[in-house]
Amino acid sequence: MELKTLLLSLAALPLTRAETVLGVYIFHRHGDRSAKSLPPVNLTSLGADQVFQSGNFYRERYVSSNASAPIHGLSTDIAVPSQLSVLSPSDAVLQSSSIAFLQGVYPPAGSLSVSTLANSSEVEAPLGGYQYVPVTSSTTASTSTNAESSEWLQGGSGCGNAVVSSNNYFQSAEYVSTLDSTKSFYSNLSPVIGGVFGSSQATFKNAYTIFDYLNVGRIHNATIPSSDLLTSETVFQLRTLADNHEWNLAYNESDTIRAVAGATLAAQILQQLNSTLTGKGATPVSIQFGAYASFMSFFGLAQLHKVSADFTGVVDYASSIVFELVTNATAVSSTSYPAAADVSVRFLMANGTAAQNPLTAYPLFGQGEVLLPWTTFASEMGKFAIGDTGAWCQACGNTTGVCASSSPSTSGSSDDSGSAASTSGNGISLPVAGVIGALVTLVVILGVEGLVYALVGLKLVKKSTLASALAGTGAVGSNGAAAGAKA
Repeated sequence: MELKTLLLSLAALPLTRAETVLGVYIFHRHGDRSAKSLPPVNLTSLGADQVFQSGNFYRERYVSSNASAPIHGLSTDIAVPSQLSVLSPSDAVLQSSSIAFLQGVYPPAGSLSVSTLANSSEVEAPLGGYQYVPVTSSTTASTSTNAESSEWLQGGSGCGNAVVSSNNYFQSAEYVSTLDSTKSFYSNLSPVIGGVFGSSQATFKNAYTIFDYLNVGRIHNATIPSSDLLTSETVFQLRTLADNHEWNLAYNESDTIRAVAGATLAAQILQQLNSTLTGKGATPVSIQFGAYASFMSFFGLAQLHKVSADFTGVVDYASSIVFELVTNATAVSSTSYPAAADVSVRFLMANGTAAQNPLTAYPLFGQGEVLLPWTTFASEMGKFAIGDTGAWCQACGNTTGVCASSSPSTSGSSDDSGSAASTSGNGISLPVAGVIGALVTLVVILGVEGLVYALVGLKLVKKSTLASALAGTGAVGSNGAAAGAKA
């Protein structure tokens, strides 16, 4: 009986190792930072360690010589820049996080960094062989290095329809009811937050900024004025209200243009994974650092909030989501690279640094399985991905600036260009959905390089200062609460 069990176990072993990881796309939040309400905002030592540990986790999973799920063809000890695509907004906290993360993925090379010169002398690279992995700025906007001190719009910056959609939330019965019912809750916290938030600012309207201020204080300050008011129930309520506030700004099921940040992120993911396939693994690793509302927007579009209510909350510092491109093909090489029909995608998430929180697989798009065929994944992502200037301009209803030279699709009805009347089930205009669907078909059938172009013309735009946000103005354009990816 024991021999039979052993033989069965050994027979199953090759099956568990048959899967090959062809590439990954990692979207990562920054680590612990100082409070947004007290600029300048900086990455803390704790935050740097969080993302470094996360990078080390992913090294042990995908990169090292004894990795648990090694990526095919990836260099194990010396970073090869052409194998890595790393993006981060030009922001001090996010850029610093990306650099710390990469040092976990590819730590100093030590003796491998020693070069022998023609005269037989040896030279070791600085800092024990510190590896310089290029990080590309994902914005062309003129932003300061202390941009974390302000609210942000990523992907949706300047998107007219998204701004209107977010403004609509502030007029909704749900928002007004919560604003009224929580007045006493926030006013009772005046002894704790009064030095930063006046009585007119201490409301649900600033739910996240207040939570952020107190959350940072509880992590870093040994003494907090009137800290006895911050009971476990109060802290839980602060977090719950902040989650509710930010979720409603990041996603709305009946008006999904509000989630334009998630739609543009989806296009980047799809384009890069497709590039890995068509390039036969030339650039198998893509890493992007971004802000929490991009997570939330994508979660809504991918129907993850229907899997768990946890997906409607603000992700913790150093959280990450991963898209693994995998195959069960028996042999993978540059000459025998698997066809799209033999490739699948798995979505995983770690809420908080992956070194301390489990990386867990979840089903996307309401599907029953966590492993989706590439064709299914590409088709579902293409239903809401927005990745080229023309599609973005039409979905946003923009006609000026970069959109002035973008010709709207002539298919369909002659509705006003800024109208959202003609939409698909995903809240994106039908002409845009048609264009995206056609591109997905080309990817699946023809293997055309790149489903969508990188976000041409899209910029990460700095919003108004926090002081202006706390002034309590009503419009999203001035108070910095619009539908984008806030860090």
